[in-house]
Amino acid sequence: MPAPDAGAREISARLSEVIVAQIAASDGWMPFDRYMQLALYAPELGYYSAGLPVFGAGGDFVTAPELGSLFARTLARQSAAVLESLGGGDILEFGGGSGALAAELLAECSRCAAPLERYRILEVSAHLRARQRAAIAARAPQWLDRVEWLDTWPTAPWRGVALGNEVLDAMPVRCFSLAQGAVFERGVAVDGGGFEGAGFAWDERPASPAFAAAVRGALDRDPAAYPDGYLGELNEQYPGWLSGLAACFGRGVAVLIDYGDARAGRYHPARSGGSLRAYYRQRVHENPFWYPGLCDLTADVDFSAVATAAASAGFDVAGFTPQAQLLLGGGLEAVFAQAWAEANDTRAQLRLAQEVKRLTLPDEMGERFRAIALTRGAVAPPPGFALRDLRDRL
Repeated sequence: MPAPDAGAREISARLSEVIVAQIAASDGWMPFDRYMQLALYAPELGYYSAGLPVFGAGGDFVTAPELGSLFARTLARQSAAVLESLGGGDILEFGGGSGALAAELLAECSRCAAPLERYRILEVSAHLRARQRAAIAARAPQWLDRVEWLDTWPTAPWRGVALGNEVLDAMPVRCFSLAQGAVFERGVAVDGGGFEGAGFAWDERPASPAFAAAVRGALDRDPAAYPDGYLGELNEQYPGWLSGLAACFGRGVAVLIDYGDARAGRYHPARSGGSLRAYYRQRVHENPFWYPGLCDLTADVDFSAVATAAASAGFDVAGFTPQAQLLLGGGLEAVFAQAWAEANDTRAQLRLAQEVKRLTLPDEMGERFRAIALTRGAVAPPPGFALRDLRDRL
């Protein structure tokens, strides 16, 4: 992989010192979710808070909105349909990233005269807020005075559409392994032979009764049915996060899009290596301890657990479908035709064709990414969920 520059290495070294100190204060062992929290979100040092480039071709990974305009424009039309049914309302986006989704979505809302009152972005990173503001100012400046950035959940009940694209996968996870039916928790210890004398390594210990019970509850079969050495991850943040959303969501639809699967696929015995991975400069690797703070860390979403937590929080699970069907059933063909007609040259048309392939083909994002619709009140999910309904798999 490309070597980080001196400034990035300095940020990583400072973050490593913070993690080493916390491990020492915890008797030499840290649960992985705590390590992941620090690696991604430690103030001024974590991956999403240090101000280093992370999105797009010049960063570490490319999300659907950064491929072009088609993803956002299709979501905008589906959001507009929901807002029409509600008599108007807001859109709340979780983690606005580079601002590409917000900018293109707002521009399309203008085209289709969506009854959108406010666009709100729940974003805690100051430097990402600045990028989002710049993107909206460049692409949809007429909306800028109706965009609001939030540090936490809205304080008053609201109605509309909540959008989360690749948000759930960025939540810290706890890691486990299975052997002869027993559950072990995989934590982090200091390895003095690692990066600049402050490296980290996996350290397993028998799981606490509570964590072992949580793992057993997440799996769709007895742990003894899994091969020895089976690795997996458990996200314990879904219930709290969805309860926070439900507490302020009066009426509308939440659409969450991410890579993952229902429980049976997410924890299939054949997936013995787990799904935890790191991204750096468009490369994926399996060492979460390589230059802490410089790599994105992520794990697949368990949509069955999301559905269970959502129902407990008071949502109705109104749809579950692959991303391809969400887009194709939600107007992608019409959006593509319009964009094709507006394209300036053959090269622009070729980019549009490539974008559609990336978004919809099964071996690209089409099947790898799933979308779940959660509703509050008597409101129908967006039209993209009508083409293929996989809720029976949840």
